[in-house]
Amino acid sequence: MASASPRFGCLSRVAALALLLVGGAALSLLAERPNPHALASSGDFVLTPEREQGLFAQLGAGDRAWVPRAEPIPGGGTRYVYQKRPDDQPLTLEQIKALMRDPPTFALERSVIRQLLTQMRHSGVTVLLGPPRKQGAAGEWDPARGVLRIRPDIPSKGSREFARVLNHEAIHVAQSCRNGALSAHPKLLGLSRQVQGAARRHLQEPLYRNSTALERALEEEAYANQDNLQLGVRLIRAQCRLG
Repeated sequence: MASASPRFGCLSRVAALALLLVGGAALSLLAERPNPHALASSGDFVLTPEREQGLFAQLGAGDRAWVPRAEPIPGGGTRYVYQKRPDDQPLTLEQIKALMRDPPTFALERSVIRQLLTQMRHSGVTVLLGPPRKQGAAGEWDPARGVLRIRPDIPSKGSREFARVLNHEAIHVAQSCRNGALSAHPKLLGLSRQVQGAARRHLQEPLYRNSTALERALEEEAYANQDNLQLGVRLIRAQCRLG
């Protein structure tokens, strides 16, 4: 964590599984906002409204990777391959076949992503795809510059993972606004900090090893609430008021 310019981010993990079936069995802002492109580095991709179509094309490709697929096994039989999030239970054969027949649309996640991008731009946040400054982070909020970074490979993980990372960082944005301004050091919002499952394990990663007590509390608040995808938009509307 850089002392001169604190940044707040999150981690992201998914795993791949294969099921083998042998033989077929089975707050106030400055009036003048900086040009978003001026805040980006050469390798960054600023998510302007004109570029959202490209983002959603990437998300669509990532979403298709979550649909199980059947692969023939030499000599007979079928292997079903699918991705699994760390805290998900393994799928049964019936569940796998149901997902293949009726793949998820991720409509809720896509709607949340659009709302978050629109609301954060309205509040003066520059959202971009680019490497976070903190090693290992999936996303990062830099209040000093008003820049929210999301690691460029996150869209390839699909709409659900992208929405979760974006929502996590939106909570950090709201934490800054809670302290009086978009550029302020984040302040706790008073939300639950009960972190469960994979998020708890993420907080043990080296990324957070040197965090102060306050920084850790801010991350706990974001991790504990990141899966409530409707929360980020509500928090930014409430906390990041244009002055």
